[in-house]
Amino acid sequence: MTANTTLILTAAATIGCAVYLLLERSLARVLVGLVMLGNGVNILFLVASGPAGRAPILGSGDAGRMSDPLPQALVLTAIVISLGTTAFLLAMAYRSWQLTGHDDVQDDVEDAAIRRLAAEDEASDTFDLTHDTRAGDMPDEEGKSA
Repeated sequence: MTANTTLILTAAATIGCAVYLLLERSLARVLVGLVMLGNGVNILFLVASGPAGRAPILGSGDAGRMSDPLPQALVLTAIVISLGTTAFLLAMAYRSWQLTGHDDVQDDVEDAAIRRLAAEDEASDTFDLTHDTRAGDMPDEEGKSA
């Protein structure tokens, strides 16, 4: 079996561009990247299915010359899943546009604090150093060690 090099390169370029777009902060670009990723994976499914053949209907001809129906079913399933995911992301981008006037994803305040603490190599504020649970020294209801 020989694979079509043009389709493989097209799928690779499409997936590469999709990954680049998925890493952007704009939800519109993420949406386009998601659609491109779905199309690139669908092309790879069809490349992996082998050469074109007769319709996979039993009794219509030689079974050796029929195409494999499984990759075609996988592509149809992937199309439906990507349609649902695209609709959800489109709704999120539209709602973000309504609320903020743009569709850029903002940094999370808690993530920024964790990054800052990791850069300073400090423990976070939620870690209680007043007791050591490994030694069995549990504080009572008033916060004193028992």
